[in-house]
Amino acid sequence: MCETTYKNVTHCIFDMDGLLIDSERVYKKVYGAIVQKYGHEYGGTLVYEVLGRPEKVGAELIISHYKLPLSIDEFSEMYRRLQIESFHEVDMMPGAEKLLRHLKKHNIPIALATSSSEESFNLKTKHLTEVFDLFHHKVLGGSDPDVKIGKPNPDIFLVAARRFPDCPDPSKCLVFEDAPNGVQAGVSAGMQTVMVPDPNLPKEFTQKATIVLNSLEDFKPEQFGLPKFD
Repeated sequence: MCETTYKNVTHCIFDMDGLLIDSERVYKKVYGAIVQKYGHEYGGTLVYEVLGRPEKVGAELIISHYKLPLSIDEFSEMYRRLQIESFHEVDMMPGAEKLLRHLKKHNIPIALATSSSEESFNLKTKHLTEVFDLFHHKVLGGSDPDVKIGKPNPDIFLVAARRFPDCPDPSKCLVFEDAPNGVQAGVSAGMQTVMVPDPNLPKEFTQKATIVLNSLEDFKPEQFGLPKFD
């Protein structure tokens, strides 16, 4: 889209994995370790199908794709064990903390909308609580009863919008995402979407985003009617 098509917004909603924290590489490592036990290599377009989905859906997709002799519960148990071993300290992505602190400083309401469960969220962010406390609220789709269907369904972003005190119209909310499923969820919710994709993601998976950036460091708030960086 050209710059003149951007519409002003009043609220921002952020995905987490791969956007705010560098956790997607750990997910790939964990999934890779599981499928390797059965003689497979985790990769291809399946990676992008799983990206941004609730953990249970990701497990179902991987089991089905590789025809693994595992139940969802067995896969999830292996996944949780490897996750605990791997998520020691996940770093913030470039520009993420700066942007969150800028929006907070200027009283722009911000929320988190992640497909992670509460258990997974706590594991990945226990050393980043000061940053994640900047959010007005957090919607943890993997364990939130109000999120009936995960991304690419719009539920999680609509729930996040409703939980702001002023319950803004979805068109006034700007979604930040890295995954195609998340972008589709934002679009389906009637929201503009800023996408910061994995650099290896094929370009056809980025076409639905309002704007595509290489990094959150490249985001210009004023393009969406938000306060400029100081």
